[in-house]
Amino acid sequence: MASDQTAQNDAVGSAIDSVSVLSEDSRRRMFTFVRRAGRAVTRDEAAASVGVSRKLAAFHLDKLVDAGLLRVRYETPGGIRKVGRRPKVYEPTDAQITVNIPDRRHELLADLLLDAVLTEEADENAAQAAVRTAEQRGRQMGEAAREEIRPGRLGPERGLTVCERLLDRYGYEPVREGPTQLRLRNCPFQPLAAKAPDLVCGMNQAFLSGYLTGLQVNGVQAVLAPEPGECCVRLGPNGTDRDDQALQDH
Repeated sequence: MASDQTAQNDAVGSAIDSVSVLSEDSRRRMFTFVRRAGRAVTRDEAAASVGVSRKLAAFHLDKLVDAGLLRVRYETPGGIRKVGRRPKVYEPTDAQITVNIPDRRHELLADLLLDAVLTEEADENAAQAAVRTAEQRGRQMGEAAREEIRPGRLGPERGLTVCERLLDRYGYEPVREGPTQLRLRNCPFQPLAAKAPDLVCGMNQAFLSGYLTGLQVNGVQAVLAPEPGECCVRLGPNGTDRDDQALQDH
C-alpha cells in the first residue's frame, strides 16, 4: 500500500516537474518545434528555431531530456555517414503530461462510455449499457487485483484496506471514517458528473460495486451518498452479521 502511494506521489511530482520545465519561454518554443518537426532535429536547428546560441539551445534541450520530454541519440543528418563524431539529434518521447489537482479520470469515463456504445445490447438503452460496462470493468479490475495479491478471505476491515489502493490510484482520495466506513473526498469524474449526475454517479457506483465483487470483499457495499464537493459513493457495511464479519477478517 505504501509503495503504491509513493509511486502515485512520484508520478504527480514528475508531471509537475515536467510542466515547470516548460515554463521557460524559449524552452517551451523549442519543445514545440521539435514535436512539430516530424523527425529528429539537431541542436543547430533547435537553436535557429528560437533565435538562441547553440550552447544555450544545448542547455534547454538537455533540460527537456532530463524531464523525459525529449530523447537524444546520435545520427548523421540525411543519413550520410561523415568522418568524425555524429551530431546529437533530439526527438519527442511518448510521454503524456497531465496534472490535475484534484485528480481527474476523464479518460476512464470516456473509455467506459465507448465500450458501452460498442457493446450495447438490443434490450438495453444507452444508460443501462454504460452502467453494465462500468460494473464489468470494475469487476475485472477487482479480479486482477485479487489474482495479483492473493489476499485470502476479505472481511470488511481488511477488504477496505485493500480497496484503498485502487481508490488512491484513481484519485478518489479515500478517508477512513471507521473500521468499515470509507469516505471518498474527491470525485475523479467532475465536472462531467455535474452535467449528468444520474448517469455518471450510476456508473461510478456500478464500477466500485464491481470492484468489490471482483476482489471478493465480504460485508461491504458501494452506496450512493452524495455530498457537495465529494464523490457520490461511499463504501460501508451491507448488513452482514458482525460476528460473521469478524470471522472473515481473521
